Amino acid sequence: MKYLLGLLVGFEILDGVLSHFLIRSGLGREGNPFLQPIVGEVNFLILKVVGGLICALILWDIHKRLPGVALITTSCFVVFYAAIVSWNLGVFFMV
Repeated sequence: MKYLLGLLVGFEILDGVLSHFLIRSGLGREGNPFLQPIVGEVNFLILKVVGGLICALILWDIHKRLPGVALITTSCFVVFYAAIVSWNLGVFFMV
């Protein structure tokens, strides 16, 4: 479970860094309407890092009581963020 949470936080941070770079370069746009106003600012990266860590802590707490649910949920989020990072890397390398 610790490795999955580490992957989740890593993918979340990588997503933030790639999104920040792609948007500042004019190669992409943020798909999350709640984050669109702060994209390109330092606060965007801080929010991504802190948000990823908070999510990992919440999932770790859930893991203590419901390990199966936490494992499935974390796995789904890791796959989701791996797909997002792969998409961003595809955009980055296609240009």
